[in-house]
Amino acid sequence: MKPRIAVPHWRAPTWERTKYYLDSIEAVGGENVIVDKDALPQDVQGLMLLGGVDVDPALYGEKRGPKTERPHKERDAQELALLRQAMERDIPVLCICRGHQLLNVAMGGSLVQDIEDGAHRWTETGESGWHEIALNGGGHVADVYGKGAVLRVNSRHHQGVAQGGLAKGLRVTATSPDGWVEAVEGESQRWLVGVQWHPERQEMHPDSDPLFAAFVDACRR
Repeated sequence: MKPRIAVPHWRAPTWERTKYYLDSIEAVGGENVIVDKDALPQDVQGLMLLGGVDVDPALYGEKRGPKTERPHKERDAQELALLRQAMERDIPVLCICRGHQLLNVAMGGSLVQDIEDGAHRWTETGESGWHEIALNGGGHVADVYGKGAVLRVNSRHHQGVAQGGLAKGLRVTATSPDGWVEAVEGESQRWLVGVQWHPERQEMHPDSDPLFAAFVDACRR
């Protein structure tokens, strides 16, 4: 069976490619289902939230800072609705970059609107930054790469999840050397994972293939 994975339909921002996400799912035996509305189709077995524009700070009780992008309220509303429905149905969810941040906000957490030192940003020509992350404890990502593994990942964000802004119901499963939350997992859901890096991008393959395969396999069960 090819698990059907819901993917919200939004135009990718500059330097990003929606096709990378879709290709990553198809390469490991999944089928993408593009969703335009805020109702999660009944015949999907998973949900993937993608990277993109900054999450609206009003959703976590803050005013927009000078370096925060103008929010896309319609996208926020749709993806929050899809995420909540997926969690209610307890189907697997993979949240990438913006999706990772939105997951934390959806569950009551907050974001740092701008990482001042710029260490996690992409370059002016659109190339990814790079750094290591440490997998802390167990969890689904550790099942893929090994408990306590250190991974080298790409980095393309200027906002982040700090330990002090972590939502209840999520646990940290990976951190960067400078302390940012790089992966989270739901404490009470069957398979709910957020990663701050971009496993879909070509520079992360084939190392990221097992992560997508684990997600698709969870959707199949």
